[in-house]
Amino acid sequence: MTTIAELPPGFADKVLSAQSTFRSVMDAMARPGSVQRILPMAGTPETMMRGTAAIALTLFDHDTPLWLDARMAESPGVLKWLKFHSGAPVVQDSSIAAFALISDGAALPPFERFALGTNEYPDRSTTVIIQVESLDRGPGFELRGPGIDGAATLQASIKPVDLFERLRCNETLFPRGIDVVLVADDAVAAIPRTTRVLGKGG
Repeated sequence: MTTIAELPPGFADKVLSAQSTFRSVMDAMARPGSVQRILPMAGTPETMMRGTAAIALTLFDHDTPLWLDARMAESPGVLKWLKFHSGAPVVQDSSIAAFALISDGAALPPFERFALGTNEYPDRSTTVIIQVESLDRGPGFELRGPGIDGAATLQASIKPVDLFERLRCNETLFPRGIDVVLVADDAVAAIPRTTRVLGKGG
């Protein structure tokens, strides 16, 4: 049984580390497909990457309902760490979650199960954070849309392999839709709902 004293620590410097992480995430959202680095932190619970943990420490609080995939939800260490460091309520109903943490992309639920926002409040949607194998090797994906000068290429090893096909639902849902953040260790890239992605293979 994990005690509070045994939990992995959060940021050594809460203010500076949170500011740095927030800036990295915002830069990733503003420049879709660009890979940003999140400064290493002191420790992370089992099944959670360093970048994911830093985002949790920065963006989650008692007002942000959180949904966890089965692998994370079944880890007592993750639940205790999140409760202790963020206070974010973990919910069973993915449709009311502000954020979803996905450690096993192959088991990603259909996006329709998450909050998609409304036309009046499109920001009331779930931001889905998916841990992936790599953001610097794998198939190349061509990205177009706001924040991209012409086209950008994201090279990544991602599960589910049909992630970008699934994200095409954003085209018909806009201004509603799902924003996705990809994390590979301490690297992060974002695919906002305004971004259009074409698989290039390779």
